[in-house]
Amino acid sequence: MPIATIQWHDGKVKLIDQTLLPNEFKYIYCENVEEVWEAIKVLRVRGAPAIGIAGALGTVVGIWDSKAGSYPEFKSQLDRVTDYLATSRPTAVNLFWALDRMKTTAEANKDKDISQLKQILLAEAQKIIDEDKATCRAIGKNGAELINDGDTILTHCNAGGLATADYGTALAVMFAACEQGKSIKVFADETRPLLQGARLTTWELMQAGIDVTLICDNMAAQVMKEGRIDCVIVGADRIAANGDTANKIGTYGVAVLAKEHKIPFYVAAPTSTLDMSLATGDLIPIEQRGAEEVTEKFGKRTAPEGVKVYSPAFDVTPARLIDAIITEKGVARVPYTESLAALFE
Repeated sequence: MPIATIQWHDGKVKLIDQTLLPNEFKYIYCENVEEVWEAIKVLRVRGAPAIGIAGALGTVVGIWDSKAGSYPEFKSQLDRVTDYLATSRPTAVNLFWALDRMKTTAEANKDKDISQLKQILLAEAQKIIDEDKATCRAIGKNGAELINDGDTILTHCNAGGLATADYGTALAVMFAACEQGKSIKVFADETRPLLQGARLTTWELMQAGIDVTLICDNMAAQVMKEGRIDCVIVGADRIAANGDTANKIGTYGVAVLAKEHKIPFYVAAPTSTLDMSLATGDLIPIEQRGAEEVTEKFGKRTAPEGVKVYSPAFDVTPARLIDAIITEKGVARVPYTESLAALFE
């Protein structure tokens, strides 16, 4: 059964603390917007769709105790909350999509009592969660059509239930393929420097009973050369109008390797991850993470004190390296400027 990654619980945001996995499975409760912001920033909750949900629920918890006596006063508080949450992480467009949706919902109901408006915003956040669950199932169904019985899939980072409401994007394709009776195997890159592949993806796949093998990031080329991989499936944090795709750092390298070895490279993501306002991936903001995540993240220093560190959290895979983009509305192929736009018609 799917595990609820993030949800509303008695006036608090309840979420799995993913920094503790796989050694400890623990829910934490965020009682205010500052705690939600911190959870997003330090990756207690991560993955583009889940960050969007966190933004929506964080908005609700931020205004839940509002004593505003008028809509303009309430809107001022709402804007402060959403503007603050927007500073947590810059790359995943789902966060900004969800925050805009919450503000739009409030504006559409500005004639309601403040107490009623709070309930409407909570209902909208829950609607985002419910939609994400259905979206992930549809992504899985559409993507599974690209998977053959007996295929071995390589994936990078974590795009499973932990990154969404409960089922995943890239991993949804694998889950759906298995539910269709297809026998598959998965190779999971460890995904330096935070090891989301090692800590989270392998954990999810093992929980689902799927045959998974963990490899270091720098082993992908050799595994492909040995003929062990039939296709690559990854998630996305933002996709530009031309199909250029931002995903966890290291994805671009995997795509280059896949092209060299003539292995299909697929991206699985909801349409909420598409940013049609950006013509190309060159315009996607790339988050920079702290040096300590590279030099001493897991309790032991692995680099000299004072060494300079460059640590982008994401890279952008050019559309020319992507064979298909799997969404809940269908599978887009080149030319992406046309096929992605058609998804919104």
